[in-house]
Amino acid sequence: MFGTMITTARLFLRAWREEDLPPFARMNADAEVRRYFPGTQTTAESNASARRIMGYQEDYGHTYFAAELRATAAFIGFVGMIRPDASIGFPEHCLELGWRLDKAYWGKGLATEGARACMDYSFTHLDAPVVGAITTVSNAPSRRVMEKLGMRCTREFLHPDIARNSPVAPHVMYLRYR
Repeated sequence: MFGTMITTARLFLRAWREEDLPPFARMNADAEVRRYFPGTQTTAESNASARRIMGYQEDYGHTYFAAELRATAAFIGFVGMIRPDASIGFPEHCLELGWRLDKAYWGKGLATEGARACMDYSFTHLDAPVVGAITTVSNAPSRRVMEKLGMRCTREFLHPDIARNSPVAPHVMYLRYR
């Protein structure tokens, strides 16, 4: 296994494997999982996304890790951190936390558990002075995760990669400083 692995009480946050791609594609084809995105993804689009995530880990040693449920070894989505796209307007030296879980695992505190571990890792091992996260204004579940992590909403903006008239274009940014 390449790079970092973070372990929590219920999760292994680990490097991606080829066998993660089919369940990830099923997640990304699900309109409910993707309701806060411009749309669903085809298998090819999902695989390309996973390969970008894998490449990021090769380059930096951390990424949006594959999230594996320790009790069953099931792939349940991803949780992790990346260097954010500069066009979003995160503070300098910020790491962006992100998560996406299969809907069967929603409401169990797993996103918060994994994101908290990644936030702590970002502060202690990657020396990040600040971590952040973004989501659509209407994504109350992710906003609750951010608030549980002690992050504060710092601004609203239109996501530069989403059509301005899209209902998911209005976004919020949350930050937490070390």
